[in-house]
Amino acid sequence: MSDFVAAEAGIRQLHERYTDAVYRQDFDAFADCFTETGEWRISGMVLQGRAQIRETIAAILARFTRVLISFRTPILHVGEGVASARTYIDERCAWKNGDTNISMGLYYEHFVEQDGRWLFDWRLFQMLYRGDPDLTGTFYDFPDYGPPPAMPPRDALPEDTATARWGIAKP
Repeated sequence: MSDFVAAEAGIRQLHERYTDAVYRQDFDAFADCFTETGEWRISGMVLQGRAQIRETIAAILARFTRVLISFRTPILHVGEGVASARTYIDERCAWKNGDTNISMGLYYEHFVEQDGRWLFDWRLFQMLYRGDPDLTGTFYDFPDYGPPPAMPPRDALPEDTATARWGIAKP
C-alpha cells in the first residue's frame, strides 16, 4: 500500500505543478510536466515531445488572461514505477476578449517516475462540457471505455472541440 500512497502523492503534486504552470502561463514549467518524449492528445491533435507541447500550450494560452484548473482525485492503477489514471477536471477560463466559461473534462493518463518525480508520459483529454457555470452550455458525447482501470487505446484521437476557438492550426 505504501507504493500506492507514494505514487498518488507524487501524481497529485504533478497535477498541481501543471495547474500552477497553466495559471502562471509558464510554458517551460508546463512542458517539464511531461517526459522528454511525452505525448499529449487534445482536441484532435497529437503533440509529441516537450518542445511541441511547449509550443502548443504557448499558442493556446495566448488567447487567455487566466485559466484555473482544478483536478479531482485521480483513479489510479499503480505498479513498478508506472501508473495510469483517469482524472476529472474543471477549468475556469477568462479570455483576453472578455469572454468567460467553464470547461469540464476527463484526462486518461499514463505516468512514469523519473529521478524521483512523476511525469506524464501519455495523456488524452476528453472534453465533457463547455459553457456557462449554470451548465446551459454544450455537453459532449464521448466513448465509454468501461470502468477503471480501462483506458482508450494509445492511438485514440479525441474530438476537435477547441482548436478553432484557440485560433491554432493542428500540427
